Amino acid sequence: MTETAVHDDLRPLLFSIAYRMVGSVSDAEDIVQDAYLRYHRATQESGTQVDSPKSYLSTITTRLALDHLRSARVRREQYVGPWLPEPLLTDPEPDVAERVELDETMSLAFLVVLESLSPVERAVFLLHDVFDFSYAEIATIVDKTQANCRQLATRARRRVDEGRPRFTSSPDELTEITQRFLAACRDGDLESFVELLADDVVFYGDGGGYGYGIPNPVYGSDRVARLLTGFQCQFEPGEVTLEPVEVNGQPGARCLDASGRLVNVLTIDIEDGSVRRVWSVINHDKLTHLAPLADLAALLGERRPR
Repeated sequence: MTETAVHDDLRPLLFSIAYRMVGSVSDAEDIVQDAYLRYHRATQESGTQVDSPKSYLSTITTRLALDHLRSARVRREQYVGPWLPEPLLTDPEPDVAERVELDETMSLAFLVVLESLSPVERAVFLLHDVFDFSYAEIATIVDKTQANCRQLATRARRRVDEGRPRFTSSPDELTEITQRFLAACRDGDLESFVELLADDVVFYGDGGGYGYGIPNPVYGSDRVARLLTGFQCQFEPGEVTLEPVEVNGQPGARCLDASGRLVNVLTIDIEDGSVRRVWSVINHDKLTHLAPLADLAALLGERRPR
């Protein structure tokens, strides 16, 4: 198999592993690129015989992701406000099938649950439960015994199951509730929000400490509804628009300014006919891969009294 064929065939798998591991689109792409460079040097420059490019590249990708997570731990512990993964628009991206293996383990809710795991637990759980690697393969990748890997997977699975989101709605119900939610966002309709939101709904806003996010999660339908209507009231009619998109496989929207530049990305988790979680990424460091960005200082600054 040529290097080009290896790249085309395995890139969705490698990106999927790296992105689920590190929660960053740009870092995942860098990790995959580094893995291919190392593969090229080994096979073309050093003459290494690679019987299974999948195993070889998956091993490099996972180890690079582990190194990245370990180096990022302190930064995440010091992160101001909720830390959320970089959102990935999965519709209408024309090449998404070529970029990523998509299922519910790509959702922001699931990726946040993975943050409760240690780097090695995360790797073992993902490789076994999501990507169907055997414990023998995983033991080689993470340099542990098979028995250790089984223990790590069991411990990780228990934590993940405790916080794992339940996506139980039908496609038609998802569409209807999403349309009603976005209409309430556009209208600033408090009563419509209260009808849509679960009593124990939670809002997470990732601003990265730049003064635009929400420093702590907001709990409860009344408080979340008032937060969402308050956000809409900051703008004149037509100053911002909501464009429905699929975010990490879940319903969501891009918030755009009047020039079509990106303000933030919003996504919702719908369970049992209600919105259970609202995720908003306004930290522009996490949105640069998606579109030209709006001027937040101009949009959200103290330009007029409210």
